[in-house]
Amino acid sequence: MANHDEVYQHYIDGEWTDGTGEETFESENPATGKSLGEFRRGTPDDVDTALAAATEAEEEWQALSHIDRAEYLWDIYHELKERHQELGEVVTKECGKEISEGKADVTEAWHMVEWAAGDARHPKGDVVPSEIPAKDAYMRRKPRGVVGCVTPWNFPVAIPFWHMAVSLVEGNTVVWKPAEQTPWCGQIIAEMFEEAGIPDGVFNMVQGFGDTGEAIVDDDRVDTVLFTGSAEVGQEIASKVGGQPGKLAACEMGGKNNIVVTEEADLDIAVHSAVMSSFKTTGQRCVSSERLVVHEDVYDEFKERFVEVAKDVSVGDPLEEETFMGPLIEEGHKEKVTEYNELAKREDVNVLVDRTELDDDEIPEGHEDGHWVGPFVYEADAQENLRCTHEEVFGPHVALLKYSGDIETAVDIHNDTDYGLAGAIISEDYRQINYFRDNAEIGLAYGNLPCIGAEVHLPFGGVKKSGNGYPSAREVIEAVTERTAWTLNNSKDIQMAQGLSADIKTRED
Repeated sequence: MANHDEVYQHYIDGEWTDGTGEETFESENPATGKSLGEFRRGTPDDVDTALAAATEAEEEWQALSHIDRAEYLWDIYHELKERHQELGEVVTKECGKEISEGKADVTEAWHMVEWAAGDARHPKGDVVPSEIPAKDAYMRRKPRGVVGCVTPWNFPVAIPFWHMAVSLVEGNTVVWKPAEQTPWCGQIIAEMFEEAGIPDGVFNMVQGFGDTGEAIVDDDRVDTVLFTGSAEVGQEIASKVGGQPGKLAACEMGGKNNIVVTEEADLDIAVHSAVMSSFKTTGQRCVSSERLVVHEDVYDEFKERFVEVAKDVSVGDPLEEETFMGPLIEEGHKEKVTEYNELAKREDVNVLVDRTELDDDEIPEGHEDGHWVGPFVYEADAQENLRCTHEEVFGPHVALLKYSGDIETAVDIHNDTDYGLAGAIISEDYRQINYFRDNAEIGLAYGNLPCIGAEVHLPFGGVKKSGNGYPSAREVIEAVTERTAWTLNNSKDIQMAQGLSADIKTRED
């Protein structure tokens, strides 16, 4: 448990520091409403200090080999594994997702660290044939410099390592702002970097709110911004950074994700996939499904079975193994989800399950101040342009959309949102699956599976309003390095490609 006697600090330039701000903030357990610790609130001045340290540390860090840089991460890899249960519980206490998810968050973090650190010994660059036999042509990568990382609360250990592990191995220095809802996870990660002995200034953490994140994004010393979070903030970052020459942003944002259940679906798989996708993490994943697009031939049976589970799915103490859904992250988010449930009713949908306000006996003892909500499921017209079926709620708020006709119709309904992050198709017909694969407007596609459950070595990101980057594994390398095309002449003569003459002609000629 966090130590209540101290106020936790920022980690800047190899030191724990109070920073320049007077304000502090609390981390709260969303299941109990109780405080987990008090943290310093960062200021733009603190970001300035951190960026100065990161800029100063670049040269020394880049002078090391990939392999030497990766050594620091191997220490963290072992620590994440050794503290699996303990850290899983910290994640669960701080962000409210049930314990198997809390532990999976930590596993995902060590998978990413393993990938990044292991990648340090892999071959790099491409040797390219030249038109001129006496020339060698190849590509080299070099780090972009300082990477600013802004990460969300729903994967408070995994996503920071998705961003930072690759950035550091590739030779960048990092300034990181954890989500203000999960600063305790941020504290533990910073302690890991300190214990690993990473050189001063290479890794910096500033706790705080949006203004702290904004100070990172806006600063000229930041060469790449890696952001995971809401579409609104991500769009703002991408447009800001897009206007600054030489600066990049890779942003992975939210979704209004669909599962398509065709007339050829195995309904056991369909119901299982939909329940996992809609209610895991209490619907608070950027890849959670809020739209289930179901063919009329199987609609009634699917509806009956899905509704039965939604009515019965266990909501409770996330530290207990038998809990399927924990609380929402905070009071303000509970208000937002409740408002969307009310909006759906006003938009005249047919409500099938409404567990917005749970019965008192469903809320575990000592958890009365938690941010509890249960599943909300309704039927709506797939063709109608309703707000509830098109805006991201980020909660267990699920629309059943019936369709008739062929797979083309289903995919048209699937694509009828501003987002394009994740989606799944449930079908035993490979032609339907392949049509979905080729035509669904998404970055993460699943067949006969839930639309949640990314693995670290695959690209992770979306299209349309869901993102402009894929901050995972190999794709992070693209965002945090520059490629140089290098050509070397092995001959005493200069010969040019494309038949361009290399003869120097003077007036005497």
